[in-house]
Amino acid sequence: MAHLASDRRDQAVRAAVEQGLLTETDPVVALVDIAGVRASAAALRSAFEEVTGAPVLHAFAVKAAPLVPVLRLLDSEGIGAEVASPGELALALAAGVRPERIVLDSPAKTRAELAEALRLGIAVNADNLQELDRIDALAGTGPGTRSGPGSGSGSGSGRARSGSGGSRLGLRVNAQIGAGAIGALSTATATSKFGVALRDEGARERVVRACLDRPWLTRLHTHSGSQGLGLELMAQGVLAVYELAEEINAAAGRQQIDTVDIGGGLPVNFASDEETPTFADYARTLRDAAPGLFDGRYGLVTEFGRSLLAKHGTVLARVEYTKTTGARPIAVTHAGVQVATRTVYDPASWPLRIAAYDAKGAPKTGDAVVQDVAGPACFAGDLLAEGRELPLLEPGDTVAALDTGAYYFSSHYAYNSLARPGVHGFLADAGGVCFTTVRAPQTVAEIVAESGGDRPDALL
Repeated sequence: MAHLASDRRDQAVRAAVEQGLLTETDPVVALVDIAGVRASAAALRSAFEEVTGAPVLHAFAVKAAPLVPVLRLLDSEGIGAEVASPGELALALAAGVRPERIVLDSPAKTRAELAEALRLGIAVNADNLQELDRIDALAGTGPGTRSGPGSGSGSGSGRARSGSGGSRLGLRVNAQIGAGAIGALSTATATSKFGVALRDEGARERVVRACLDRPWLTRLHTHSGSQGLGLELMAQGVLAVYELAEEINAAAGRQQIDTVDIGGGLPVNFASDEETPTFADYARTLRDAAPGLFDGRYGLVTEFGRSLLAKHGTVLARVEYTKTTGARPIAVTHAGVQVATRTVYDPASWPLRIAAYDAKGAPKTGDAVVQDVAGPACFAGDLLAEGRELPLLEPGDTVAALDTGAYYFSSHYAYNSLARPGVHGFLADAGGVCFTTVRAPQTVAEIVAESGGDRPDALL
């Protein structure tokens, strides 16, 4: 699959130049490989079908690509949506994702957000015990109440395939298993802001009691972190929550917790076209670590984001100028901090592969030369790559930032009022490349409008 994906990418880059997607007027453009996205969705579904016969809801983490056509594509592949704000919820609904296939997570939900989720029948994972109290007040429930906002008709109503019985409610817990390689993305540390910390004194007992007091609370949620975590560490977090579910069910004398939301966070290989680790690798690791979670008694929810899309996105940018400074060649391009914010500010954690293409969009040949690939922003650190060996770049060439399908072209950073690039999906085959616009490039007029351009005298 990696070879086929790289062939499709090369074909799409040439077509983007030939068909005028990448021009002097639009010197940055983002491409989405539709076939690649569909393949990753299928791989995710089959990975969990292999390890459990229970229902599984795969909910895409919308923050990784908050673009309505992307969410619609994933929905067509059986992937729901995990949202963490009113904006993300609105995007999921606009994409046609059904409420019962949407999960709301956030450490700071307002009463209005919770009320809307309950009204729509969206699954909610409460972040803390205060939030459970807030849900009690909103839904007219409380400790000891049998019929809660998640109650439904029939058996298994709290499972991942929720039907017409209203919101399925869960509680997020922090297993406190430690950090991965990137501290800012590690959510199961001793002092993480997310969830109820299980190892704090008395916390586990409070969680068990909160569940027993609310028979309609049927889910537990965990998420150990994102890029930089190994599979074994992630599995430890899932195992801890499975053991908590078993403890709650034993105390309740019935299976009250019937669904475990294991979050996402599968790391992506940014070093090559190889897609490792795979969803199948992770599913088998989880089954080996917590076999009881996969024996059919528990429904599952997943919340993968980066691992579904990263490999299927490419940001293209024209080389405007080249220079040599301190004997180091530098190619100045139009893609920098505005699209690759994490890479620019933390290149050690977020290195990007760069591919070089000539002015016609063909892979560039020639001896590798150590050079910098710079962006357009007005600060010295705005570099896509530093000291990278590439064929010597020239004005008019195209550089491609690879593995940028998640977070890069959809989480814009408006430094220097640089425009958001256009995003285009593509299908490539022997007959050529067909592009479809996902999001039109931002115009200068739109930048002025969203920057108070209709009220220039407001402060006079």
